Order: sequence, then C-alpha cells, then structure tokens
Amino acid sequence: MELTRLFDLIPYQIEKYNKDIAFGRKEEGVWKTYSSKEAQSIIDELSLGFLAQGIQPGERVAIISENRPEWNFIDLALQQIGVISVPMYPTITVADYGYIFDHADVKIIFAGDQTIYDKAAQAGKDRKIYSFDRLSGVTHWTELQGAGKSGDHAALTGHKANVKPEDLFTIIYTSGTTGKPKGVMLNHANVLSNLMSVSHIMSPPLGTSKVLSFLPLCHIFERTASFCFMYMGYSIYYAENMETIGDNLKEVQPHLFNTVPRLLEKVYDKIVAKGYELTGVKKKLFFWALELGLKYDPAADMGGWYDFQLKLANKLIFSKWREALGGNIMQINSGASALQPRLARVFWAAGIRVCEGYGLTETSPVVTASIGTREEIKIGYVGKIVKDVEVKIAEDGEILVKGPNVMQGYYKEPEMTAEVIKNGWFHTGDIGVLEGRYLKITDRKKEMFKTSGGKYIAPQAMENKFKESPLIEQLIVVGADRNYPAALIVPSFDGLREYCKRKEIPYTTDAEMIHNEEVQEKYLSEVEEFNQLFGKWEQLKRFELLDTPWGIETGELTPTMKLKRKVIMEKYADRVEKLYN
Repeated sequence: MELTRLFDLIPYQIEKYNKDIAFGRKEEGVWKTYSSKEAQSIIDELSLGFLAQGIQPGERVAIISENRPEWNFIDLALQQIGVISVPMYPTITVADYGYIFDHADVKIIFAGDQTIYDKAAQAGKDRKIYSFDRLSGVTHWTELQGAGKSGDHAALTGHKANVKPEDLFTIIYTSGTTGKPKGVMLNHANVLSNLMSVSHIMSPPLGTSKVLSFLPLCHIFERTASFCFMYMGYSIYYAENMETIGDNLKEVQPHLFNTVPRLLEKVYDKIVAKGYELTGVKKKLFFWALELGLKYDPAADMGGWYDFQLKLANKLIFSKWREALGGNIMQINSGASALQPRLARVFWAAGIRVCEGYGLTETSPVVTASIGTREEIKIGYVGKIVKDVEVKIAEDGEILVKGPNVMQGYYKEPEMTAEVIKNGWFHTGDIGVLEGRYLKITDRKKEMFKTSGGKYIAPQAMENKFKESPLIEQLIVVGADRNYPAALIVPSFDGLREYCKRKEIPYTTDAEMIHNEEVQEKYLSEVEEFNQLFGKWEQLKRFELLDTPWGIETGELTPTMKLKRKVIMEKYADRVEKLYN
C-alpha cells in the first residue's frame, strides 16, 4: 500500500508484518502488549470517539504523558480525523502548560498520571481532561474509546481520505534556551519524508526486531523514530521509567534504542566506577581493556596486534557491557546534543555501535545520521547528510538546511518564521563544517561570545571537552566582555565520592567537600589538564564549584538537558562576579 500520511503506518504494518506485538509496556509487573490489529482497532474507536465529542479537523488536543502505547493511540487517532496534536513534556512548569494551552487554543488534554493531571488541571482553565492512569474523579481514556465502539466506520474512512500529506498534524513547542516556547508546525509529509530518509540506516532486521523506547515521545527525535519503527515492523517496548532502564533492557533484550549522550555518559561512569571496585588482576584487565577501547577508531586499520588485543578484551571485559544492555544490541542512535568522541570510541570497541545524528525539531528532525558500519562511521562527526536533505554552510559558518523535512513555520509567528527560513533555507543557529557529506558541529551561533580582548570563545565545544572528566557533571563557560574565560562547575558527586574513597579522603557532604582543599586541588589539576587542549585565550583562568546540580524542574536545563544560559547567568550572577574579583 502507498504511504502518504503517518496514520497509514499501522495499516501498512498489518499488511506487511501483522505483528503479534506492535507495542508493549509493563503494568503492575507484567508486560501488556498490543498486536498491530489490536492497535488499529483501538485507534479507529478513538477517532470515532473524538468525532462523537464534536472535535473538528484543525482543532488542537494536548498529550502530556510518559511513554506508553496510549500515547501512540491518541496521536494516530487524532491524525485520522485531521485534528492537530500538541505534545508536551510532563516536566515543564504549570506556567508553561498554561501558555501552551492558551497559545494553541487546546480543546482537550490527555494526562498520563496524577502528577501531570494536577498540573494540567491547574493550568487548563476548565478544559476537558482524560487520564491514561485510572484516577479518582477523572475520565479515563477508555471511555472515549468506548464512545467510539458504535461509531460509523464508513464515515471514518471518509475522514481519513480528507487528510492530505501537506496537512498539519502536530505543533511541537520547543523549550528553547531563552524566551517563550515556539510552536513548530509539522505536516505529514515533513515527518514521513524524514522517517523514509533514515530507515535505511537501521541495522536490525525488518519485521522481527525489538526496540526499547525511553526518550520522551513528545520530543521529535523519539517520535519520528517511533514512526520509523512502525514502518520497519519493529516491536516497540516502553521502559517503565528512567530508573528501570537497566532492568528493562535485560527483560526486553532489544536490538536497538535511542538515547541522548548524557545517558551514555552515566552508563560509562557507572562501568568505570565498578572497575575501580575490582582488585588485583581483574582490575588491571579492566583498565587495560578500557585504555585499549579509548584508542579505537572504527574506520581505521588498527593493526594486527591491536585487533588481537581487542578481540581478547571483548571476550574478557566488553562482553559483560553488552550483556548489561540485554545482549542483542545492534545499534544505539544518539542525538539531541554532542556525543563525546571518547565514548563513541570505547563503545564501538566494545561492539556497541553508537550512531550519532544531528537535527532539530524544525527539520522533523534528522539532517545527518551515522550508518552503523565501520566503513561509514566517522568519530567526531554527526554522520552524513540523509537522503532528500540539502545542507550548506553560510559565510559565517552557520548550518543551513533545505528539504521536505523543513517545518511549515512557527505557529502564529510569521515574523519569527521569516527570520529562520530565507530563500527556502532553514537557518539552524548551529555552526559547523562539511567534509564531503559528513558534518561536524562546532558551536551554537548565539552562544559564541567575545572576551574584552576581542577573542572569540566557542563555549559548547569547551564544555563538552571538560565534561569528559569523570569528576565533572555539568559546566558552563562564562566570560562575555570580560578579560578571560572562567567556569561554573557542578561536580559529578558519584565520581568525587569514588575519587575520595581511592585517596582516603573522608567524605562528609557535597556542600562541604567542594571546599575541601584536596578536592579543590584535584579540580584545579583537572582544569589545567583540559586547558592544554585549547588556545591560550580560551583557557579557563578561574572556576567555582557548585554543590547543587542543575535540573529541568529547577529551571537551569531544557527538557532535552541543554543549558539555559540566561537562567544560569541570572541565578548565579554573584558567583560569576566573584570569578572576576
């Protein structure tokens, strides 16, 4: 069958694969699964339920929930009748909820659990709210499905036929690092073209493979990926929550999952911490294998002796890493922020293919992607430009993108749209370089700054490098219009505890330890070591350790874990000033 709208994906899946398990989620300790046909039946009944409620094509419905099959069911049901979904992060503030509800003129809200419901009800101004969990006094989503069971399926067929590829299907409000959220308008053709462009880079076999999903479905990275998984006949299992990912990986034994670099960093740090707990020969073998892996280049001929050692390291050490990921992993897709090259090297050495990509909500999202083969991977680059997408570098180094994946514009913001789409080219705001079809990101255009001496500083590249230290969790480089760059540093307190344990430094509290003289000296040596990788004008002259990590709920991070620089600079203005006194 021909695929022209995203809701065609499940009928296509039924025709080609007829999956016994299309979606699954653990409920009360048991995996509850849905076949392709069961999913389509629920989706149709929900579409008819919406029609029975008088919802009209073009109206907006919000989905606020952790990942679960019901998320997909509502999303696809809305698409079939031309209603526009407004997915939202569960973690954003009540004020942001209210702004988006009003800006998008949301008619109905779907809330995953009690916490989300309470926030939505506070911001929703008497809007109708359905829940996914069964909550006291709240209408459950199955009641909407029930209302559609006796609906007119012939009429639904007509509604589906009226939906065109160029019709808007979602408005995604990007968190942004400054200002109010912007509503990115995407149509069926945008995302369908993008999933087709990336489908050929997926390594696992069609129709029989499994994926574990835990990145938020409200983010375009996981959402487009989930559409691609449907197209490829993969069974999608949703992790219970971020804390259970390790257990869920062992249970599901997936062939693929998507992630963000921060999660891979945490996996790596935990592995290294366990290595330090070993003793004798086991400890020596562990760090020998680790050192070997950190030198690996998948695209290079490393030589016979290296290959022999790596084979031995895989048998003795790295095989345990793969077992911890379920034992079947063929590919991990990493996106949303920069992946540290050392992590790419060591995971590839361990037989875990981490494929980095690049994109934005405005590009549906994929612009470049890495293919999971040794011949195609290029460490330090975010992959190759995908099919049907064009990229060029402007004179000032900004990455420009053109293709069927580029958004329709920002909702109710024509002037803002005109600022970023010029002559058909979307201006990403990222700085990069092209080498053939391979792209390297060097910084964010708006985040670069000049010191008072007139020297340009690219903070993102510096921050990513300094965070390679197992003792540094978060870091922001400051120094705009100052005479030197400096930094605020949030330690990795797990890494710091491990270091103190090895050095026999008594650990009290996080707040006390950052003032400990030996700890201060260690961070000074870490900063001095990484400083050597940068020009003299870029090197950090001073730093301040903070005892409280930055978070989404506290406002310093976006939901995709990017620094909200303006918020941090305002919140820690006195600490920044101290760096220059």
